[in-house]
Formats: sequence, structure tokens, C-alpha cells
Amino acid sequence: MSNTWFTSDLHLGHANIIKYSNRPFSGIQEMDDKIISNWNERIDQYDHVWFLGDFCFSNLEQGQKYLDRLNGIKHLIKGNHDKTGVQLNGWASIDDMKEIKVNGQWITLCHYAMRVWNKSHHGTWHLYGHSHGSLPDDPNSLSFDAGVDCHNYVPLSFDDVGRIMKKKTWKPIDHHGKE
Repeated sequence: MSNTWFTSDLHLGHANIIKYSNRPFSGIQEMDDKIISNWNERIDQYDHVWFLGDFCFSNLEQGQKYLDRLNGIKHLIKGNHDKTGVQLNGWASIDDMKEIKVNGQWITLCHYAMRVWNKSHHGTWHLYGHSHGSLPDDPNSLSFDAGVDCHNYVPLSFDDVGRIMKKKTWKPIDHHGKE
């Protein structure tokens, strides 16, 4: 049986992301090797990984090498920097946005943060990336940034996500859920 994992915003091969996101790496090679190593230490061949966008900054040949180095059955939710990423061979699926169900829990996946989403008022979770931890977390929303910059450069398991969501309380912000 496989496990389900979530991550976003690897930006492999992107030198400027080290500066922009204040990543603790001396250069691209160190960053890429650490992020790939962290991924492969946690994810097995048959695990499903939902990647929420911004995979790499490289040409097709280098991008394919990155993807081939990563374990798991990889699903891409397209980000704003995935022009190369969507052309790579090895994604099990490619979507703009996706609603999935894991162990009975509905999850809405998108590269971008949303304030409300389908069934958010019925306990559906929302995972996103894009912001590299720059958006304040809302303790009253069942959503958060699943990007590597927020989680020590490691993918999150479904159980990790569940532990984070248990610390949150949903409160309605629109007419849904109000009596």
C-alpha cells in the first residue's frame, strides 16, 4: 500500500530562489542535492506525491534529470513557473487544480492560496504553494502552504498534514456555514 505526500516550490536549478526565499544553501548544487535527498529519504517507489507547482528552472534535459532522480508516483499541479515542468516525461498526472480524497478526507490542491474552495465549509482541506511562507497562516482556515520553504525542505505526509490541520479551527468567512 502506498502513502500520499505533498510538497511545492522546489525551484530546482534556480539560483536566485536561494536569495529570494533566504534558503540556507551556498549554491544550486547544494540546494538541489539536499532537496532531492530529503524527498528520496521519505518517499518510496509506490508512494503518491502531489507536487503543487514550480518544479524547476532549467532546460528540458536538466529538468528531466531532476524528475528522474525523484522517487514515487508524481502528480503535478501546475505553478506559474512550470513551463519546462509540464513538458517532462514521468508525471502520472498534470492538472491546474485537483480535488482528491485520501483516507476519507477531501483535499483541494492548487498552486495558489484560496480563501474559500469547494466544500471548505464541510471540512475539505486546501493545500497550496507559491508564496514561500510569505502569507500569514490563518488558524481559522483548513489550509496552509505546503511548500518546502515552510517545512524544512521536506515533503509532508498525509499524517503530517493531518497533525497540522488538527491545530486549526474552521470559521466561516462567507455565507457558507452560517446558520
